[in-house]
Amino acid sequence: MVSIYTDLAQGGLILFVAASVSWLKSSGKTLPKSERTHVRCYVNKVSRRYLWLLPCFITTLLHADNYEAQFNQWFAAQTNKQNWSADFTQTRSLMALSQPLKSTGKVWVKPGQFRWELGQPPQTIVVRNPNELLILYPRFKRAEIYALDKIPPGPIKDAMALLDVSIPRDRATMEQHFQLLSATITNSILQMTLQPKSQSARQFIGAMVIGFHTNDYVIALSQMNFSDGSTLRNDFHNVVFNQPMSPDLFSTTVPPDYSVVEPMNP
Repeated sequence: MVSIYTDLAQGGLILFVAASVSWLKSSGKTLPKSERTHVRCYVNKVSRRYLWLLPCFITTLLHADNYEAQFNQWFAAQTNKQNWSADFTQTRSLMALSQPLKSTGKVWVKPGQFRWELGQPPQTIVVRNPNELLILYPRFKRAEIYALDKIPPGPIKDAMALLDVSIPRDRATMEQHFQLLSATITNSILQMTLQPKSQSARQFIGAMVIGFHTNDYVIALSQMNFSDGSTLRNDFHNVVFNQPMSPDLFSTTVPPDYSVVEPMNP
């Protein structure tokens, strides 16, 4: 992931030219007449076209510096968090529906494992272990099992890999899988919009958004923007860290009265 300063490089041309001219004056150095004329014409041209953007550029640069500091502080806060759980409100926006679908649920997360329960009582349960993804539909007594080591290379495998880093614990992991598209602060929540680096993964997921509170660096939201224009957003609340978690939460044992399918198996 490139630094957010990269996006400001073109605007820096104005400052570079201005600083260069200022340095020449202060150092007492002179340029040949032909070169002085060339530089003067170029500066005048740039000034007329772009100098009105300078206040905006400086403000953006200051914000970028603040965002960088916020990122680093948020990642630093993750090092002491062995696990976390939260309630969430999920909003699904589909192209075929005029109104989004909303539901509530609960999530438990630890490195390499998570459990999502959607609905009260749960209508869908998703459990992730290092080698397996299990989806349970209690209402229909149906289970889907995805053996992650059996998924062939391609868009689905790359998209599945993003599940592990959708809420990254360190910056190196984020930079390995994502590039930063933008960063904004709204209502004291810093939202990072990330694009998967994998081109095949982008066939399913165009971008991801992660938001956290800037006062305590607690996760606030996550969102997936799918390539078909639909979105899946989770707003978290009642977040709790480093609580005891039963191993049963992450068990992928299927109840005996469930029908089982393995979509990735031939």
